Amino acid sequence: MPLILMGKKRGMTQRFDKAGNVVSCTVIHAEPNVITQIKRKDSDGYNALQLGFDKLVVNDPRTMEKRVTKQLLGHFKKASVEPRRHLSECRVENVDEYAVGQELRVTLFAEISHVDVSGVSKGKGYQGVQKRWGFGGGRATHGSGFHRHGGSCGGRTTPGRTFPGKKKAGHMGDDTVTVQNLRVVGVDESRNLILVEGAIPGATGALVSIAPAKKKQSKKQSGK
Repeated sequence: MPLILMGKKRGMTQRFDKAGNVVSCTVIHAEPNVITQIKRKDSDGYNALQLGFDKLVVNDPRTMEKRVTKQLLGHFKKASVEPRRHLSECRVENVDEYAVGQELRVTLFAEISHVDVSGVSKGKGYQGVQKRWGFGGGRATHGSGFHRHGGSCGGRTTPGRTFPGKKKAGHMGDDTVTVQNLRVVGVDESRNLILVEGAIPGATGALVSIAPAKKKQSKKQSGK
């Protein structure tokens, strides 16, 4: 399985392709992800790498214990790694190729054409059916009284209840969203930046995960 790196969304910009067309792209800052633990099949039941991202920076080293729990602080000390803000796992077939403390950089995506990006979408709070589901709403004439209502949602005496799964008002956004098959526009190894075509979920500064595109890989392997 491919490696999954963590990064932060930094905003959007634009580039010009070889034909002179404007390409809107998102800038992802992916500082080196460090390996904090290696899980093996004989001891843990599966092969995986635990990665740490976003190094904690403090003015006084004595305040580090206030920012990290004692359990995590001991975990980082055991790996001889400076504490990170985020941890994640990615399964790999052969863990013997890696070592604890090794850094994984954006160079992994230098020769990859498309990626899948996952993140948490922006929270919209409690929204009605028109914004949440795209309902058309009722008549907007004077006195109608149901401009933005959802309308009836239940049956009559039989079955006498509202079936689950109806599109109704409620919490919108703040969901884990994956955008697939985003073209890699460029990789800046010196500044740890990855530029992908199009938009990705989350606000500016939000945590995202980057992985090689599954569907593009399968098509390439099958010869399509």
